[in-house]
Amino acid sequence: MRYKHIRYVVLLGAIAIIGIIAIQLYFMKKEWSNKEKQFAQTVTICLRNVATKIYKFNHSMPSTPNPVRQLSSNYFVVDVNSELDANVLEHYLKIEFARYNIQTDFEYGIYNCETNVMEYGNYVFNTGKVKGDAVSVNLPKYSGYNYYFGVNFPLLTNTIAGDMAIWFFLVGILAVSVIFFAYSIFVILRQKQLSELQRDFINNMTHEFKTPIASINIAADVISNPESISEPSRILIYGSVIKQEVNRLNDQVDKVLQIARIEKTGFQLRMEMLDLNDIINHVVENCKANQSKPVIIKTDLSEKVGDIEGDRMHLTNIFYNLLDNAVKYAGDTPEITIRTTRKINTILVTVSDNGPGIGRAHQKRVFQKFYRIPTANVHDVKGFGLGLFYVKSICEAHHWKISLDPAPAQGTTFLLEITQKQLN
Repeated sequence: MRYKHIRYVVLLGAIAIIGIIAIQLYFMKKEWSNKEKQFAQTVTICLRNVATKIYKFNHSMPSTPNPVRQLSSNYFVVDVNSELDANVLEHYLKIEFARYNIQTDFEYGIYNCETNVMEYGNYVFNTGKVKGDAVSVNLPKYSGYNYYFGVNFPLLTNTIAGDMAIWFFLVGILAVSVIFFAYSIFVILRQKQLSELQRDFINNMTHEFKTPIASINIAADVISNPESISEPSRILIYGSVIKQEVNRLNDQVDKVLQIARIEKTGFQLRMEMLDLNDIINHVVENCKANQSKPVIIKTDLSEKVGDIEGDRMHLTNIFYNLLDNAVKYAGDTPEITIRTTRKINTILVTVSDNGPGIGRAHQKRVFQKFYRIPTANVHDVKGFGLGLFYVKSICEAHHWKISLDPAPAQGTTFLLEITQKQLN
């Protein structure tokens, strides 16, 4: 699937999901509002009936045609226009709430005009039982009435949420669908990335194997020519070419097999105390001797570095890979600088070159397996994209950190942080 098609799928899917979420939230909000209105209407009817019974019980008359006032979504006050007995009020409230099937906890208070406070009554569970201690003792007062009581429903939100359980179930299904969609997109993008890596790896392998195979083929043709039998020196030369190219192919295959073996079984480190500066100097000398073009490698090694604990072979390979990478990408006249510094229990090693540097778009991916910076159709740099991945794996096995300086002055700079509990 092309990237453009994937982008369209992600865009359309995101629009669809956002639309579904917006619609569902709208209807949930509307349903919640309807539940609150329905509850308020039912409570208002119950409290009117309670007020009517209290009027009859006290032989009083209502002072207003609508004695019930809703001060908030869960708090109501009722005008009774006379003194009120708390036991009588609680009895009527239980009867009316049970009659209209209001199954939620409530608490009530009676206004005392002499003390100008709301005297708390009781907290009544939806089962009808009374709680000894109050949940919210500060019921608000209402200045519009002289004799009134207030009823509060502290668990109204939970009650409405319970009535809307099906909606939350649908929201859960939607959340699972969104997660599944996001995971599917992740899998698609991941598969596309792996497909690109596989394609690039095959292309790189084709280029890497094409030259030595062609050289071996030419050498074999020369050796198999009957006229070459009379020229032993010529046969010796082409035989050495075949041997050299076979070794080159063998090295390339070993690199791939080594990575596969490492990923399968992990690293088997042989830890020992090593002189870091001595290893760097050894790698630098070998690197200079094995280059076919002039390479300038400078070292600025601190004498305070001392010994570190690590695997000699893998540590040596780290610097071989970093130097090889710098030589490949630094142009015709590579200039490389290696520095070591020490800060308490951390040693910092930097490997810098004078190359064109690495763009920000590729900096986060340079340590990925098989990843190579795109060079269009030009294949002037050899390799499979395994060197920095190997370096990263070795550092992680040693619990070290390897990173790329995101904004060097010029060229590319790799930073290796060697941290251990105790450094000699």
